[in-house]
Amino acid sequence: MHIYSKLTSKQTTILLLSILIVALCGIAYELIISTVSSYLLGNSVYQFSLTIGFFMFSMGVGSYLTKLLGENLIDHFIAIEIAISLIGGVCSLLLLMTFPFTRALYETVMFSLIFSIGALVGMEIPILTSILSNKHSTRDSIANVLSLDYFGALIGSVAFPLLLLPHLGLIRSSFAIGLINIFTALINIHFFKDFLRKPRLMMGISLAVLVMLITFTVFGTRLSSYAEKHLYFDQVVYKKQTKYQRIVVTESHTTSDSRLYIDGHIQFSSRDEYRYHESLVHPLMSIPGNRQNVLILGGGDGLAVRELLKYDDIALIHLVDIDPEMTRISATLPMLSELNQDALESEKLTIYNEDAFSFINQPGIAYDRVIIDMPDPHNEAINKLYSKEFYTMIRRRMSSEGIVVTQSSSPFFTPRTFWSIEKTLSFVFDDTLSFHTAIPSFGIWGFHLARVNASVPNQFQIDVETRYINDEVMEAALVFPDDIARMDVPVNSIMEPKLYQLYLQDLKI
Repeated sequence: MHIYSKLTSKQTTILLLSILIVALCGIAYELIISTVSSYLLGNSVYQFSLTIGFFMFSMGVGSYLTKLLGENLIDHFIAIEIAISLIGGVCSLLLLMTFPFTRALYETVMFSLIFSIGALVGMEIPILTSILSNKHSTRDSIANVLSLDYFGALIGSVAFPLLLLPHLGLIRSSFAIGLINIFTALINIHFFKDFLRKPRLMMGISLAVLVMLITFTVFGTRLSSYAEKHLYFDQVVYKKQTKYQRIVVTESHTTSDSRLYIDGHIQFSSRDEYRYHESLVHPLMSIPGNRQNVLILGGGDGLAVRELLKYDDIALIHLVDIDPEMTRISATLPMLSELNQDALESEKLTIYNEDAFSFINQPGIAYDRVIIDMPDPHNEAINKLYSKEFYTMIRRRMSSEGIVVTQSSSPFFTPRTFWSIEKTLSFVFDDTLSFHTAIPSFGIWGFHLARVNASVPNQFQIDVETRYINDEVMEAALVFPDDIARMDVPVNSIMEPKLYQLYLQDLKI
């Protein structure tokens, strides 16, 4: 071990910088695997918690295993860097390619990747500390290693959501981090060649991995398309990872069906979306009363706006969708703009690309009708948009007899979720009314109406032109058979996210 006491200042600096890069890459791989699993399996809190916990455990195993290594520590460090660059660099591609098979296979690959990367990262820190302790005191070595390790983790955790994910996407992000690892290995081979037993062999292996990762990065778009097409039945015609979500639009030439997916969850099918959007909009708008000012929370696809524009007495429509890319493609992507009939170009419409929770909590005009067209509460972030606190803020922004409607998931497949939304609405508003409809792409789907200072009528007169919804359909929609009847469920709140838990329970039925 005494040989490492001869390290130069430049070599010591290289090792210290390697520590920072090791931590940066380790946290990035952890975030990539968590994000892919959240995207494919849902339940982001569970996926991130599981990945972080198992990754930390694997690091502990790796640290322990360094006791079994020989004295050629720099050889071991560079070999580990090469292994991490190879395994970590292809982790997201492997996960996406595995997902179309069985969940058991996917989870086996996922845990194997987490354990392998975690154990290898865990081995690097003790190795580098041992090397540096021959040049400095053990206390100074530990202090230097840990401080740079924590700083590298900070850089990695910030760079992933702000730079890597929005600009490179999941697959090319893992390639890019793999390249950082392999460049680190190459730099260490150059500066420590006199300490290595087989420097030419290590250089050759590193260059081969480098060429492979560069090739993968150059063809990253094609590889991503190849992997992603296995997730959807139809041809992917548009895809983009924004800083908020993964947007995918598919098209089937055989069935003339266009579909929108957000984070892997289908949002609509062009073959039957009119059933959903007519049910969302027209019962609300058919209730007598003032309806000049309308607010849509979500609905960046413009399809709810299309239905609202059938009412000439509407003075203004405010649409709040957090993702500017969603509203942009809905106005410019031909298959979407044709479907919404260029609704986003209406002079009555103002688009706000803001978080709905923040928007509704600001002072502003009072709305006569509010449409909540949000995704199902499949993660903790969306859960807050179905909370009593959120509904209370909406009530404050409504006129004296304002009416709100919200999509409420399926009363058949997610009954606890459906009735908990109603229970939460009734906690805030003076009266509620529940109804459901059949949408072939989704099954039975549910909605709730709620009103301020008045009751919600149970008879409807729909006077605009529709393809599906009418007075008779609405009359039938108010009847809930015994298998989807009201059940005793809790009120949802931000501090106690019951709805998110109920949604997960429903999906396990």
